[in-house]
Amino acid sequence: MLPSANVPPVRMAVIGAGPVGLALALLAARRWPQAQVTVFDARPADKDVSGDPRTLALSLGSIQMLQQLQVWPAEHAQAIIEVHVSQAPPTMDLGGVQPEVLIRAADEGVPQLGAVLRYGQVVAPLQAAWVATCAAHPERYSLRFGTPVKGLKEVAAGVEVDADVAETFDLAVVAEGGVFAEQARKAVTHDYQQTAWVGTVTLQPPEQGVGASPGSAFERFTRQGPVALLPLPPGPQTMPGQRQASLVWCVPTGDDPVAELNDRQRLAVLQSLIPPQAGTLTAITPLKSFALGLNAERSLVSGRTVRIGNAAQTLHPVAGQGLNLGLRDTYALVQALRQSSNLDKALRRVEWSRNPDRWSMIAATDFLARSFTWRLPGLAAARGLGLAALQALPPVKSALARQMMFGRR
Repeated sequence: MLPSANVPPVRMAVIGAGPVGLALALLAARRWPQAQVTVFDARPADKDVSGDPRTLALSLGSIQMLQQLQVWPAEHAQAIIEVHVSQAPPTMDLGGVQPEVLIRAADEGVPQLGAVLRYGQVVAPLQAAWVATCAAHPERYSLRFGTPVKGLKEVAAGVEVDADVAETFDLAVVAEGGVFAEQARKAVTHDYQQTAWVGTVTLQPPEQGVGASPGSAFERFTRQGPVALLPLPPGPQTMPGQRQASLVWCVPTGDDPVAELNDRQRLAVLQSLIPPQAGTLTAITPLKSFALGLNAERSLVSGRTVRIGNAAQTLHPVAGQGLNLGLRDTYALVQALRQSSNLDKALRRVEWSRNPDRWSMIAATDFLARSFTWRLPGLAAARGLGLAALQALPPVKSALARQMMFGRR
């Protein structure tokens, strides 16, 4: 039930005009009649974000949310139709059973499991929609580019936001996170001593079977860490019969086998690591690296300040769920706020409702990430056996697929 019309407006500050912050602002504008929203971001107003090449993997639930907001850039997205997860050899003899699991959209009765696209292609339509919303209703919504927030202070009336001037809001939501290496340490933190090398590869896919679909994604568990290939839409330089994929290659920081290799050597090593179903690699772009770690708040809510997305939890990319968790945070926050006239009660409800999804994903990614640093005999074989068991249990596999698409409900 929506609050009555005589309920006073609630002033909300959103710090960070990335995909999570902008999605929150738009969702509040569309579904929370009492909201007055100001978005702060340090970047200049004339900065073009559309060309940001970073790759994002969005779950089906995230896609549906952006579709509802009418900002889903379908023309730039590559649908994920199947996900193949496997353990690289050597491993123990599993009696002829392969250490792999295959999740297909068709088996789950959905058109796609998710999609892959560039960061700029997500942020640009979100930003354009918010700019238009602010222009249509300047008395309720605003966008303060070039305005870094220096600090937040709890006051009796809410939260004081220290930007170009000090201003008090009923509620402040921090939605800017950054990468692990640049963040101040939160309550729950762990440096995995791993490095992710990212870039783009070109490959020749198999003619049939797993991997033949343009929407095939692969994750390979190797002795040194996971390697992921996420399908990208064809680029202007993509030759007929070839495909491009976003690469995430995780290795130990202290014994990095990638750093000293040239592109030709990297291509050869990578080919030996990926499963045969992925096809033949033909080219690789120069790779960039970043440190991997867990950095999470114990609680999303502190007084009238809420942290969402990477500001609340920065995860290992092994499950590709960071942005999806953030978007689910935004949905839960707006749902709770619009259904209650008591702001503090609504925030307690957000904390309670998000805990199962947050902590199950934090625990799962943390366990997997740490397991690649363990050197226990038979650990890789045990991981492979777990994949084989998952493939042999369709109801369990389907439950996992649903959680990856929509979160824990």
